[in-house]
Amino acid sequence: MSATSWLLRPSLLRMLISQTRLAVRLLREPHVGLLRKAVPVLAVVYVISPLDFVPDFIPVLGELDDLGMLLVSLQGFLKLCPPDVLAFHRAAIEDGRPYSPMPAASRVIDAEWRHED
Repeated sequence: MSATSWLLRPSLLRMLISQTRLAVRLLREPHVGLLRKAVPVLAVVYVISPLDFVPDFIPVLGELDDLGMLLVSLQGFLKLCPPDVLAFHRAAIEDGRPYSPMPAASRVIDAEWRHED
């Protein structure tokens, strides 16, 4: 199976597009920390950079190296984001809502407080 044939599968391409849309929303989200946001930004810098693990002048392998780096960083970024923020933005995409940050009231830490004398 060649690299281009698996990219032409509609379900895989659809998943890649939906995850990219989710990542773009999460990059704008204030509840996602700056260090987490650095993951996809650094991957894009790697793709643009002339320094690569596999040089781009090698046919097919150079491009697959860049594509692999983007896919791994996208998956890593989504795994690093808080689950409640992911759920909020996934639901917003499914409902067709435009971007808006997650309300602060949606993030609740459930805890008990006791005072002992």
